[in-house]
Amino acid sequence: MCDSHQHHEAETTATAASKGISFHVADMTCGHCAGVIRSALEESLPGTAIEIDIAKAQVTVAGDQAKAAQAIREAGYTPELLAH
Repeated sequence: MCDSHQHHEAETTATAASKGISFHVADMTCGHCAGVIRSALEESLPGTAIEIDIAKAQVTVAGDQAKAAQAIREAGYTPELLAH
């Protein structure tokens, strides 16, 4: 989604959200995109654990699935729920 920024291999924040909800976000292509998504999730789900892997285009959150998906969509990206 973001053509003007360098791509980064991986970017993670907070504690690993290993038991959270994971989304594939194909249009998250760089660190800037990840930052926009992270900010949207932090605003929508304060204090939740967030893990972002740019290389895999994957976002994992330990929070409400519907709120997380809505926050990602409102940030301008397309989340697809991944099965665990």
